[in-house]
Amino acid sequence: MPLLRSLFLSLSFLLIAMGTAQADLYKRIDDQGHVFFTDKPEGPGYKLIMRTPRKGTLAYKKFQQNRRALTPLIQRQARESKVDPALVMAVIHAESAYDQYARSHAGAVGLMQLMPATAERFGVSNRTNVTENIRGGTQYLRYLLELFEFNIRLTLAAYNAGESAVSKYGNTIPPYPETQLYIKKVIGYYRDYLGQRKSS
Repeated sequence: MPLLRSLFLSLSFLLIAMGTAQADLYKRIDDQGHVFFTDKPEGPGYKLIMRTPRKGTLAYKKFQQNRRALTPLIQRQARESKVDPALVMAVIHAESAYDQYARSHAGAVGLMQLMPATAERFGVSNRTNVTENIRGGTQYLRYLLELFEFNIRLTLAAYNAGESAVSKYGNTIPPYPETQLYIKKVIGYYRDYLGQRKSS
């Protein structure tokens, strides 16, 4: 029964997530290794793995201010690395909600949530420095785009789960609920940013 409940909760949240771009995502792993996802954690053990500020809150106001302030830098760094600025903004939106000091329980830091090894690989010495973080994260996106022949979904899967995970499953999206939800969310943001660009 715990396994059935885990699958049911994962499926339920997947349906919820497809219908809204505003929900935070929390994850919990029980003693039997079952994974639970929810937008409304109840009880201990849940960890925030994806966040979106709600409209009308102070967090949302700060999110909007940070996004406006960072947009010129993001656009410049993206063009230097030959990556669509809308894709970079979508990744930052999902990863940190434009919070340069964001930290994950896994050790990722900054706007593009760089792990220590990734930061070192792309010459980032200070992961909370907005210029360094965006440059390193954008260069990593460019590397992944080239590695996976500009398949955006595989690129995002590798950004979330690691390029080795994508390779392990024969260059397909790994069967990880968190990664699959991540891709859906970033693609949704990407379309929003593309739409804003066309209407401006």
